[in-house]
Amino acid sequence: MGTTTPPRTLAEALRARGDESLAGLLRARPDLLNPVPNDITQLATRAGTRASVVRALEHLDRFALQTAEALAVAPDPAPYDTLLSLLTGDGLDDGEQRDEAGAAVTAALPGALATLREQALVWGEDDRLRLVRTARELLAPSPQHPSPTGLGPTVSEATAGMSPGRLQEILVATGLPATHDPVSAVATLAALFTDRTRMAELLDTAPVEALSVLDRLVWGPPYGEVTPNPTPPVKWLRDRGLLLPVSTRTVVLPREAALHLRAGRAHRVPEPVPPAVAAAAERDPQAVDRAAAGQAFTALSTVEELLKLWNGGGPAILRAGGLSVRELKRAANALDVAEPVAAFWIELAYGSGLLATDGETDERYAPTPASDEWLDLSTEDRWTHLATAWLAATRTPGLVGGQDAKGRALSALGPELDRSAAPDVRRRVLALLAELPPGTAPDAGTLLRRLRWERPLRGGTAPSSASAEGTDLRSRLALWTLNEAELLGITGRGALSAQARALLDEGPDAAAARLAPLIPEPLDHVLLQADLTAVAPGPLERPLAQTLSVLADVESKGGATVYRFTPGSVRRALDAGQAAADLHAFLAAHSRTPVPQPLSYLIDDVARRHGHLRIGAAAAYVRCDDEAVLNEILADRRSTGLRLRRLAPTVLASQADPGSLLEALRDMGYAPAAESAEGDVLITRAGARRTPPRTPPAPVPEGPPVPDATLLGAAVRAIRAGDTAATVVRKETAEDTSSTAPAGSLPRTTPAETLATVQAAAMTGSAVWIGYVNADGAASQRVIAPVRVEGGFVTAYDHTADEVRTYPLHRITGVAELAEDG
Repeated sequence: MGTTTPPRTLAEALRARGDESLAGLLRARPDLLNPVPNDITQLATRAGTRASVVRALEHLDRFALQTAEALAVAPDPAPYDTLLSLLTGDGLDDGEQRDEAGAAVTAALPGALATLREQALVWGEDDRLRLVRTARELLAPSPQHPSPTGLGPTVSEATAGMSPGRLQEILVATGLPATHDPVSAVATLAALFTDRTRMAELLDTAPVEALSVLDRLVWGPPYGEVTPNPTPPVKWLRDRGLLLPVSTRTVVLPREAALHLRAGRAHRVPEPVPPAVAAAAERDPQAVDRAAAGQAFTALSTVEELLKLWNGGGPAILRAGGLSVRELKRAANALDVAEPVAAFWIELAYGSGLLATDGETDERYAPTPASDEWLDLSTEDRWTHLATAWLAATRTPGLVGGQDAKGRALSALGPELDRSAAPDVRRRVLALLAELPPGTAPDAGTLLRRLRWERPLRGGTAPSSASAEGTDLRSRLALWTLNEAELLGITGRGALSAQARALLDEGPDAAAARLAPLIPEPLDHVLLQADLTAVAPGPLERPLAQTLSVLADVESKGGATVYRFTPGSVRRALDAGQAAADLHAFLAAHSRTPVPQPLSYLIDDVARRHGHLRIGAAAAYVRCDDEAVLNEILADRRSTGLRLRRLAPTVLASQADPGSLLEALRDMGYAPAAESAEGDVLITRAGARRTPPRTPPAPVPEGPPVPDATLLGAAVRAIRAGDTAATVVRKETAEDTSSTAPAGSLPRTTPAETLATVQAAAMTGSAVWIGYVNADGAASQRVIAPVRVEGGFVTAYDHTADEVRTYPLHRITGVAELAEDG
């Protein structure tokens, strides 16, 4: 700005910044860009609003926040040395350890101040540091909101309502000379408390019990309750002003006295250096990668099984949204996992766009068309799809089973599970894991301490409000991240895998390339055994796995999957349109061992009886060429509820519907088949219910997005241009000297004067200052350099917008020439 005059306001300090510095402010605090401020003054005003300051404070690390807290209790303005003294103390105790801590604070303080300056929370030169007023109000002590430093009000603030006589009594009790007015009395008492020598002499005369009272208050909270007849130690402290009354039953330790007792420190333990994340275990990196790859394959299998479970239409949606507890338990049993783990897989599939609601009247969850495309991808690409969706998801399955602020239960897939901080916490946890050597599993305690240092005000402890979920949501998110990362195969045995490092640093393609060699090749065979089981010694090719899952039931999972053949499973394959000969050929082609004779007998036996009975719609009927079978059914007591009656020697009728009749006869040990109206056997394959095309749920953003370089550059130019128009010096007119012209009003000239002035400016190439009202009625002031004036329009280079624009003359309220030095 061409001057060395120190800034008097935050706006002046921002105006003196370079474009890169302003862009840094807008990048660190993107909420200031919505909408783009008209000028620097508006930017400074917005940067001082409560909501914006709270958001900025929440993104400070612990030492930057401690620096701001120290400035909040320091004089305003405060010299750099005063701030440093508040963070290091007077150095009169603790010897070498205090020297080391002081050196660390001294080294870290310039960086912390630079952060606060960049975010426009602190302004001014080092000899006059100022914390923005809103931040001071948020961090300064009060009875309603105690200071994070544990300090109380100053002597001046605590004695504001005290009678002059009482002040004089305190001075006499401390051995100070009486004064003639309350102001000088307060100043004299404050000077005593800040004088280390005289204060030490005063405390040397204090009873031991009084010093014990001070010890309980010195590090906060500084407020204490007293009885109408206080004990002698409390009375001694109160008589000498070391405890000042706040109300009839409450006293406070004044800030100056507390700082003396703390050796000048604002904080008990300054934390200039972030705590290191310690290692809990060190493992072979290759073993970690293999373990993570194995878990990744398990994750894919689990999600596939979930999609298959809900393939024909999943559970109904609760009226309030989400999944019922019963359905969650049912899914957990089917997946053979605990309910919290089942909630994670369901939320992951939902967040990945593989599950959605079908939008029908009886709304249910079902796989989406995208799930079919996902199943056709390679194994490694399916995993990167899930992992990428998990990283960006704001859905928080760890909350399932808890309660919201109104005491209502939180259900899986419910509307109340979004937490905007989740993606940031996940990425930060994984970034901290990536900083450890490969194969190193972190100690969870030190990891949480590091996260608390980086964002001490996140998770409900911010000065804006208290969280209904507790004071440490960020730590809970971090612990859930560690568990979910292990389930998903991001980590293996607690350590970050190489494929996850590639995903974070290089993207999905690089992660897929790292994962592919670690995943076993799908097998095209199984091992049939005489006990009617088949063993799959590894992952199977998809067609083989799909057919086998229909023909047999999964009995156990693990490194090898065991399938069991039963009459019901064989009948299921026959219902799907397979013939006995097809099943024999399938098993012979895909078994490395001979097909056991008991399995062949089982298939032939079920096939011989399959379809012997036929069920159709009358309400329902049963027909069979063998009259003896129908006689057997009628004689069976279990068929009483079906209300069967013979229509013909080979036909029975029932009042039950065909589906119920089919299931009832199967439960009785028969193998009936459904038939169509034409008399053909109905082939019942597994239904494939799909939702309409659905996009994955969009993450709930945590505040406005960080602007890109293009937007930042345009915003800075617009703010600079608007500031030029707002601060430009123009020639004084008669209207300006009128007492009726309000300050900051738009220029007012007649149409003829406006036309003449802009024509003259176009001829001379000079700039003018105009008032302009757009089509929406919004008024603004601009600095333009007219180029052409014709047809009722003026074409000019607009310094405010930094571009050439055309303005209708009838919308220009007035025009004024710029001063020669403007």
